[in-house]
Amino acid sequence: MFVGTFEHSLDEKGRIVLPSTFRSHLADKGFLSQFDACLGLWTEEGFREVSSRLKDKIRDGLAPQEALRAFAANAHEVRPDAQGRITIPQRLRDFAGLSRDAVVIGAIDRIEIWDAARWAEVANQADGSLSQAVRALGL
Repeated sequence: MFVGTFEHSLDEKGRIVLPSTFRSHLADKGFLSQFDACLGLWTEEGFREVSSRLKDKIRDGLAPQEALRAFAANAHEVRPDAQGRITIPQRLRDFAGLSRDAVVIGAIDRIEIWDAARWAEVANQADGSLSQAVRALGL
């Protein structure tokens, strides 16, 4: 499980250091792709699972074929280097609006990489959504 919030910076080569608690899960390799206004980073198993779920939604007519194409075409295989860094391709940095300041968060089954300013906006909304869900579900 991936949990926590970590503030990091991209270097001039587009690399970001992953939190040490996340690295062991990605020692073999991980997959980075576009996600919801951010980048998603999955283990190989997690990437297979989300790809399979997306294919099921397409087969059921709940998502367009283009969604799978975009997800796969923009995916990038990553392996943390000895310092725990991964390189984020320019096209993915552009998609997520990443410049220098970034936030890496655990989202249970994936890691998300956010531009720090975007994350600040989303985090406020997320806190409110959690409060609503807790009340609605009686947690």
